[in-house]
Parts: sequence; structure tokens; C-alpha cells
Amino acid sequence: MEDKQIVVAALSPLVGEHLDEEKIAQLIEKPSNAEHGDLAFPVFQLAKAFRKAPNLIAQELVEKIDGAHFDKVEAVGPYINFFLNRKEKSNEIISQVIKEDSHYGEVDLGHGGTVVLDYSSPNIAKPMSMGHLRSTVIGNSLDLMHQKMNYKTVSVNHLGDWGTQFGKLIVAYKGWGDEATVRKDPVNELVKLYVEFHEKSEEDPSLEDQGRAAFKKLEDGDPEMTELWTWFKDESIKEFEKVYDLMGISFDHYTGESFYNDKMEDKLQILADKGISTVENGATLVYLDDEELPPALVKRSDGATLYITRDIATAYYRKETYNFVKSLYIVGNEQANHFRQLKAILKRMGNDWSDDMVHIAFGLITLEGKKLSTRKGKIVLLEAVMNEAMELALEQIEAKNPDLENKEEVARQVGVGAVIFHDLKSDRMNSFDFKLSEVVQFEGETGPYVQYTYARAKSLLEKYGKELKADEIYELTDEYAWAVIKKLAEYSDTLVAATEKYEPSMIARYVIQLAQAFNKYYGNVRLLNDDDQLAARMALVKATSIVLKDGLSLLGVEAPENM
Repeated sequence: MEDKQIVVAALSPLVGEHLDEEKIAQLIEKPSNAEHGDLAFPVFQLAKAFRKAPNLIAQELVEKIDGAHFDKVEAVGPYINFFLNRKEKSNEIISQVIKEDSHYGEVDLGHGGTVVLDYSSPNIAKPMSMGHLRSTVIGNSLDLMHQKMNYKTVSVNHLGDWGTQFGKLIVAYKGWGDEATVRKDPVNELVKLYVEFHEKSEEDPSLEDQGRAAFKKLEDGDPEMTELWTWFKDESIKEFEKVYDLMGISFDHYTGESFYNDKMEDKLQILADKGISTVENGATLVYLDDEELPPALVKRSDGATLYITRDIATAYYRKETYNFVKSLYIVGNEQANHFRQLKAILKRMGNDWSDDMVHIAFGLITLEGKKLSTRKGKIVLLEAVMNEAMELALEQIEAKNPDLENKEEVARQVGVGAVIFHDLKSDRMNSFDFKLSEVVQFEGETGPYVQYTYARAKSLLEKYGKELKADEIYELTDEYAWAVIKKLAEYSDTLVAATEKYEPSMIARYVIQLAQAFNKYYGNVRLLNDDDQLAARMALVKATSIVLKDGLSLLGVEAPENM
């Protein structure tokens, strides 16, 4: 039975005629000070019914409460403080974690429904920059969290692979590019060509017209343009996948904007047929009911479509193909109005399922206090940052544990994990500054600190060397063990709240707190002392290791066995 339910069951027979069980549960609090019990119930709402001062009501109720599942129940002013039976609770939680292993904390929120997640979405012919980090790691974590909660997930990398910029790139390549040079280092050479195009177009504005004309030919299916565009796209995906492999991330589909090129016309026709769109000066607009939103331009006067046109087609395709219960767009906060417009248009088209589309926004990331810029080719490469993080991790491993086997692989897990964890530990709407030297630290509230705690737990279990079964009795009552047990008991609630709020930071903060509680336990109790509680302590170590590893895995962070 959950802790709150134990308290509800104790109070309900005494106050049930005044407060129903749901209301009792809502009023129960978790005291911040452990001296005030594990749970507390304020009696203010009973004052009118009992016609007594709250402190007297609390004292009266304490005398009548069945204390079967509690070590102690006491009245302190207008509160009833409940101290759970530590022997009973510790055995219940430790045994449950060991029994359920990586399934511990699972809740059937999704009932097998499908969630489509749209994240990462870099532009082809450009390398992945640090600007792509947030969408990529938040999206991947939400994907993993929804799987844990029994949703079927479909991950989509909605590549930026369409638009006038590709006409410009083709003009640059055909004008002054060299095939052999591009084949050696495709993405970086294509970026150089694109930057050069903009430099040259300042002196020769006709290049802009050439770029637009080349893209129009691509849109119309010109074989030469299509062949070049396909080559650029394929080479880009190969480069992206190197970075994704490094991070342990994969996608179900790489369906970028180009995929919807032939799926827009009938949607534009629906807008016209329903009288939703209007044509002004040759351009097609949709006026929206929300006064705060500007009208949406869905077709330019030259016939070109826009992001929003493709996104309308994308939304229809995803609903028809996957019949999603939720469709999540993990995109920066600056796109908030775009998604409000998109949902408003879909709603006007008669699609109530647009309510199930959610824009998962996030704040900006700065690097050493400076805004990230891709203008004029100044790109901070994500792969370069990951490689530097791995080097920093290797230096620290060499200093701490020079004889460690597989040092390079552990350095990859720690370095990459440190970058991912640092991003996810902040509330996603917060902007933050990224300093690599602070990120790859084995102390403080970092990924390596949590990973190191996991490795420490695994080392203790290896020294113990005996099997720990779920059906044994594991009773622990000391303060340090109790703090760990209470934290383990919170895991499932944390996962539910994090999933419902689309907030991986709740899991990151949870594993930090669990690691901190465990390290206090490790520092204050002789865990391997050969006495009658040795097996119980080791069972708690095992339970902690299971939850730390699972929590990290939901963030997309690996857990090395040794560090």
C-alpha cells in the first residue's frame, strides 16, 4: 500500500463523515523536517465540524488512530505526524525493487497508445551544432520516459531538407564547388559553399534569383537538381548518425520537410473549400480567431509554400498514419507562436485531435556566456564538444583510477553522459550557460557524480559477492538507510509527474538526491560489516543501484559498472 493510502486508511474511520478519502489524501503533506514524521495531516478543516480548537482535535484523533503500520503517531499543534513502520516499509520497498528490477517505477499511463515525438531536426548540408543539443536530448528522454509509462513511441527526425537555401547551395556547388573536395568532407565543404554564396551575393544580388530558380526546379522534380539534393541529404544523414551513435540515440524515421512536398495541395484545397483561407495580392492567408495571433501566410504570391504549410500536411499525415494520442514537438520557445497558429488552423479545419498536439518548448543555451551563432559560419560543433568532454573525462579517470579497464569506453560514457545530464538537470524552460570544465566533474550535482555513485554501489555488491533475492526479509531502521528507502519509494510518483509535465529535469534532480542520500549512508554506516543486518544493507545497495541505473537510462545516460 502507498504511504498516503496507509494514512488515509488510518484516518478515514475517524473523520470519514466530514472528509472523503480523496480529500484526506489531498490534505496529507510531506514534512521537510524528518523530525516531524514521514507524513503529516493538518486538522484545520475539521474545526467547524468538531467545534474545537485544531490542536485539541489533533490530540483526540491521535488517541483513537490504529497504529498498526506506524512506529509512532503524535499530535504537534494542529498537525498529526505519522512515522511509518520502518521495518515493514524498508522490507516492502527493497524487496519490490529487487523483484521488479528495471521495471520498478512503471505505471500504465499510456495503455499502449501512440505518442509521436518530433525532435532534433537539424538542417541538411550543415553540421550538428550545440544549438541542436537541447531538442535532441530532451526529445530522446521524453521518448524513453513515455515508453516506461506504456506508451508506444514513434520518434521522427523532421530534417530541415527543403527550401530556397538548397537552391542557393546547388547554385554555389555548380558555380565554384569541386566534387572531389566535397566528397572528402561533405558537410563541412557544403557549409563553406553556403557561406561563400552569401558573401558573393552581397556583390552580385542576381545570385539570389538564381538560388530561387534552382529551388523551383528542384520542387518541380528536375533530375539534376534532385540528384544533387539527394547526395547532399544522404551525406548529411551519415554525419548526423555519427553524432547520434556517440550519444546512443536512434530514430524510427528521418522524414524531413521534403517528404510532405506532395501532401500540401489537398490541405490548401480544404482551407479554400471551407472558406478558411483568403487570397490577398496573390498570397493565401488564414485569419485566426485568436486576436493575439497574426494571420498565417500559407502560400506566397509566387506559389511557394512555407513551414506552416508543410506542418499542416505533417500533422495530418501523422494522425492518419499513427493515430496518435499525443504528438509532441520538441522545439525551442521562439517557435511558440508558430505552433499556436498551426493548432488554431487545424482546429478551424475541424480537427479536434489538434488538442493532442503539444509544443514542448525550452530555453536557450549559451556557451561560456556567449550566444551560439551559425551566422557567417561560426558554428560550435556538437561532435567537437562531445569529443572534448570525453577527453576531460579520460583525464580524470587516469588520475582517479589509472588501472581501469576499457578506460576509453568509460570516458565516452562519462563525457557524453555529463553533457546530456547537464542539459537535462535544468528545468527545460530555463536558459543556462554551458561551461565544459564545470560539466565534467565527479563532484557536485553532475552526471559523473551520479554515475560514480552507481559504480560505487556495484563495487560494494561485487565485494559482498552473494545473491540477494526478493523474497528474503530486509529490515533497516537507522536514519541513513531510512533516507535512502524513502527516496526509493518516491521513484514511481516522480516518473509520473515528470512524464505528465514533459520535464526530464525532475528525474535528473531525483537521481542526484538519491545519490546524495546513498553517499551519506555510505559515509556514515559500515556497510560491509559482518553482522545480522549485512544482507539487508547490501539489498538496499542493490536496490539503489537498480534505480540509479534506470533513472540515468531514462535521461539517455549510460551507467558504467566501474569508474
